[in-house]
Amino acid sequence: MPRPPVAIVHDYLTQRGGAERVVLTLAGAYPDATIYTSLYDPEETFPEFAAHDVRTLPIDRLAVLRHHHRLALPVLAPAFSRLHVDADVTLCSSSGWAHGAQVSGAKIVYCHNPARWLYQASQYQAGSSRLAAYGLAALTPPLRRWDRRAALSADRYLVNSRAVRTRVADAYGIDADVIPPPVAIDLAGPRRAPRGVEPGFLLCVSRLLAYKNVGAVVAAFDRLPDQRLVVVGTGPLTDELRAAAPSNVTILGRVEDEELRWLYGSCLGLVAASYEDFGLTPVEAAAFGKPTAALRWGGFLDSIVEGDTGFGVKNGGAGFTAEVGRNDLLFGIAEDTLHRTFRGLLHGVLDLLCGGRLLEHAGQVDDRNIAGGNTERHPGELLVEFRDHHAHRLGGAGGRRNDVLEDA
Repeated sequence: MPRPPVAIVHDYLTQRGGAERVVLTLAGAYPDATIYTSLYDPEETFPEFAAHDVRTLPIDRLAVLRHHHRLALPVLAPAFSRLHVDADVTLCSSSGWAHGAQVSGAKIVYCHNPARWLYQASQYQAGSSRLAAYGLAALTPPLRRWDRRAALSADRYLVNSRAVRTRVADAYGIDADVIPPPVAIDLAGPRRAPRGVEPGFLLCVSRLLAYKNVGAVVAAFDRLPDQRLVVVGTGPLTDELRAAAPSNVTILGRVEDEELRWLYGSCLGLVAASYEDFGLTPVEAAAFGKPTAALRWGGFLDSIVEGDTGFGVKNGGAGFTAEVGRNDLLFGIAEDTLHRTFRGLLHGVLDLLCGGRLLEHAGQVDDRNIAGGNTERHPGELLVEFRDHHAHRLGGAGGRRNDVLEDA
């Protein structure tokens, strides 16, 4: 019996985030691929995974780890080292663990970020106990050795942004290709307003973790009584943020996709002060024609075109929040640009490795973006180019300029 053409490995499916949306895109491109993961909580991640063949590691038997995946940190490296995947190509969607799987064929790693607990420990540990910090410090040397061996076992390394490309080069000495993640939310789907929310607010979409800096955004609105903020996301800081939120801030927690579509479509703009590896939410906001005010750092340098799809600030606070409401930056940007780019480039990489055998197994793909070196292009510029090309259909004029945030 021939081995499968493609398999997918992901760290854990226990939450709803950008990395999990990328896995859904991979699974949509290769619907027959098995998804291997350490932990799977169907109630907490996207329901679309139920339609796929998801196989978990033995540690998934411990329910406490499914609900608190950080507790699994000491056992994840040996768990993935024991995973053997038999496929022509294994796609590892990794933020620190999946790239350690053993494979029979080629291994392609799509790296969301090198392990934050090893290389950005101060961000990862923010709000953690002293005991947890001591424990991580003791585990760091052996985990770094394991992590580097796992990274160097890959046949090809792909990353989501230029910032992550630099981190991969620093951590492993690997020159990775940049393929920005797609917009995975369907603009054409139904929309439903969350209870108690009226149009005309500013929006923050983020997991509620310390390094996401949602607290700084919430605090800013204490000084902006005439503006309203709606926060979407869950995490360890949920109760703390709800207790601290002023009356003009609504923290919704988790929402369904039809509610998220309504929120993007009904907001004035997006605000984001997090330390992102790529920063997908500004691209989602731009797909709905809404601008973003974001921290001028990391992945946001790739996902925003300064003065066109949004603007950057050097630090969070009331200044940039108020600026969103004063800028006329409402543009019509088609949602499929990065989706086509992501799938097209990915198919191109796999096709090179497998001599053309994979495309016949995949769904219909527009691979027009494979040529032309788009892995080096600013993904925000791809959005602007697409919008300007279709300005007559979208009913808007071209953008003002094409400066990226780091040059502003």
